[in-house]
Amino acid sequence: MFTRCFITSLFHPPVRICFILNPTSGTNRTQDVPALLTRYATAAGAEFEIRLTKYAGHAEELARAAAQDGFRVVVAVGGDGTVNEVARGLLGTNAALGIVPRGSGNGLARHLHIPLDLPGAVRRICAPTFQRMDVGHINGRPFFCTAGLGFDAHVSKMFARAGTRGLSTYVKVALREYRRYQATPIAVELNNQLLDTNCYVLAFANAAQYGNNAYIAPRADIQDGLLDLCLIDGLSFPRAVRVGLGLALGTLPTSGGAVYHTSCHIQVKAARPLGFHVDGDYVADETNFVVSLDPLALEVAV
Repeated sequence: MFTRCFITSLFHPPVRICFILNPTSGTNRTQDVPALLTRYATAAGAEFEIRLTKYAGHAEELARAAAQDGFRVVVAVGGDGTVNEVARGLLGTNAALGIVPRGSGNGLARHLHIPLDLPGAVRRICAPTFQRMDVGHINGRPFFCTAGLGFDAHVSKMFARAGTRGLSTYVKVALREYRRYQATPIAVELNNQLLDTNCYVLAFANAAQYGNNAYIAPRADIQDGLLDLCLIDGLSFPRAVRVGLGLALGTLPTSGGAVYHTSCHIQVKAARPLGFHVDGDYVADETNFVVSLDPLALEVAV
């Protein structure tokens, strides 16, 4: 048994892994996550370190430092915001992004079919395969799953102020804000076309879903060099029902609730300041937006 394991290790040496943990991610904060990571990574024979974030933006700094230190895989242990920060720090490096999902949505992890349970995710990370994925940018900010303007960004802002996390809180915030939110006139330039329309939601999808299996663009492919645009120009109650069912069932493109386009470069001008988000985190209100795609710019461990 020892000989077989020793020979295997010669041909498949352990991958050096750095786990970057956001201690505030997730709805269950009573778990000793560092101890669990240590337990399962040690059982898998991994060579690893665990580094904890201390403030917003710290994960990006830690990820860049880990790549410089020669780690082959740098793992975001947290939600979509932590994944975004870690992935930003890895752009232009030789390290691959890994994910141990600990958030309330886990959009990119779900798209990549990464196990949502911690033991399964750690075991996968310790014996990874590698692929590359596209990276989106909106007004200079990278996104890896989705970005968007309008209602989804507004809900992200309100959700961040809600004090609790999880799907139930998100739904409560969305229903409350639905009663008061109004669409904004916009002009969209893409594929040598100019579209004058209204924006209730304009989503730019690199991956298929927001998270929680809410499929905003079920046909999106993170390796096709294109963003899938989902435009919802208004949301009456009957249309809201169609959109909600389409998100849940993955049938939004055929529901009549939204219009879709694909492009790798988009410009948007809004009639008044409009909120935008990257990977579910509200950024700011602006009137001009430039959205682009960098093909296969990030390596991921899956």
